[in-house]
Amino acid sequence: MTAGTMRSFAAGLLAAATLVAIVYFLSPSEAKTTVAKEVQEEAIALSEDEMKAELTDKDYIILTEDEWSKQLAEAKASAEPAKTEEPAKEDEKETESAEKVVYRTMLTVTSGMTSIDVGDALERANVIKNANDFFKEVEKRGLSNELRPGTFEVESGMTMDELVSIIFK
Repeated sequence: MTAGTMRSFAAGLLAAATLVAIVYFLSPSEAKTTVAKEVQEEAIALSEDEMKAELTDKDYIILTEDEWSKQLAEAKASAEPAKTEEPAKEDEKETESAEKVVYRTMLTVTSGMTSIDVGDALERANVIKNANDFFKEVEKRGLSNELRPGTFEVESGMTMDELVSIIFK
């Protein structure tokens, strides 16, 4: 391309951009506001009873502020006696439920990954607590070069020995 052709092309782009900017900034924006006004008028046209009827038809529950406050107070009152009667049992239930949570994931190991990458993936999946501990264990066993590519099903209930034996040769 010659310098004259480049200048002509640039001048055409500048003229087109200027024309688009003029049309954009000087065009009326009434189309947006009239649609919004029509929607507002439709919403205002519904009475309170009509709104309640429409919401209950769609399986919504409508409560006044007083009704909601009463239900909330009743729920709090019914929950408080259970707490005061047997707080020790609740603590046991919380620890039992915390122990029952098991995170299970499918770990995909590709060629080129390191034991650090595997440890990070296991930590992100909540299978292990610390990726660095996993890496140190693999290094201690001398298995860092024995990583097997593949997909492995692992879970948080597994010991470090089980995880290492599944993922490494």
